[in-house]
Amino acid sequence: MRIGLSTSVMQRGHSGVGQYVLALVRALLVEADRHEFTLFVLEQDLPLFAFTAGAMNLVSVPERFRPPVRNVLWHQFHLPRLARRHQLDVLHVPSYRRLLWQRPCPLIATIHDLAPFRVPGKYNLPRMLYGRLVVPRLARRQDQIIAVSQFTAGDIDTFFGIPRGRLRVIHNGMDRERFHPGQRAAAKADLARSRDLHRPFFLYVARLEHPAKNHARLVAAFNGFKSESGLPWQLVLAGSDWNGAEVVHRLIRESPFARDIHTLGFVSEEELPTLYRAADLFVFPSLFEGFGMPPVEAMACGCPVLSSRRGALAEVVGDAAASFDPESVTDLRRQMTRLAVNLPARNDLRAKGLARAAQFDWHSTAASTLEVYASAAAGSRRRLPIQTRAPEPLSWIPEDATLRPPPDRA
Repeated sequence: MRIGLSTSVMQRGHSGVGQYVLALVRALLVEADRHEFTLFVLEQDLPLFAFTAGAMNLVSVPERFRPPVRNVLWHQFHLPRLARRHQLDVLHVPSYRRLLWQRPCPLIATIHDLAPFRVPGKYNLPRMLYGRLVVPRLARRQDQIIAVSQFTAGDIDTFFGIPRGRLRVIHNGMDRERFHPGQRAAAKADLARSRDLHRPFFLYVARLEHPAKNHARLVAAFNGFKSESGLPWQLVLAGSDWNGAEVVHRLIRESPFARDIHTLGFVSEEELPTLYRAADLFVFPSLFEGFGMPPVEAMACGCPVLSSRRGALAEVVGDAAASFDPESVTDLRRQMTRLAVNLPARNDLRAKGLARAAQFDWHSTAASTLEVYASAAAGSRRRLPIQTRAPEPLSWIPEDATLRPPPDRA
């Protein structure tokens, strides 16, 4: 098969979708001698795919198409032409925000979550309206849709009216080469040198996004934990600033324990496993997740997990994590205190987490994804004839159109 994959929603690899794309491509490399893969990559992201050299075709996309509005238009008007030029058998777009209307070949989409329907205020008004009004119509144009969890599949059925028979649930995998148990003492020593972290700490890995990632309640619960217990534990927040990050930073500055709260910003691929191995407890208070990779990564590294069970998290973490009501600061504080003083309980979670994480594998994910490609290429479940022209009202937009997009956050 000639398989195309759009990668321009990666946000330079700093997002969950970006990690999904990179991990999937790595796992598909072993199939490069049987199939021809063409990746459409923004110019500055090309170094992220250096590992594909000689095995996959990289088509450079000009940087002027990185901003959200331009990128949407590139997907709608330029990518279909490229798909025809490369005679693709299937084209995979791994984000609902860039689904195609034209159908130059069978289309596959990966939908990670339907946050615009679940989390009020998660995005600005244009993005919320696009997600709620435009995306359902685009989704119905896809030949096959991959949902990363049963929960997300249910949302696609509910909000898009696409029946389960047209969906394939394929869980995300786990990069075992990166995320595995290691020497905990060595990891702690590394972080003591590089990050000045010398004491036990809670870790939360998520971009600083308010309110969806729930940092505000976590900071409040940490304040209560410190006041109640007097323990020397610290709180470490790893992740880039995103929408509402200024609220999180203000709450940290106002905390009476601000010196014990560390914000690390975006953490590199190399450092992230070290953080997981060194952390004494991973806390994941997110209000909504379509899958939730960080808890599984923490489990794979031998870190005990305390997690919200909202969205798909209950499905993903199973009984391998302690849980709490993410809207209750009191519940979160009590669980943090209970686990901080109870080493046997943390060790029990550590063992359960390792067993749970072993159930996720990117090679299995890639094999299942290839089955979806083959099914779409064979023409199964085709619902609409291929459309070779764009709708006339929009077809005049030139490749070098001058647009004024919003900030690069899509």
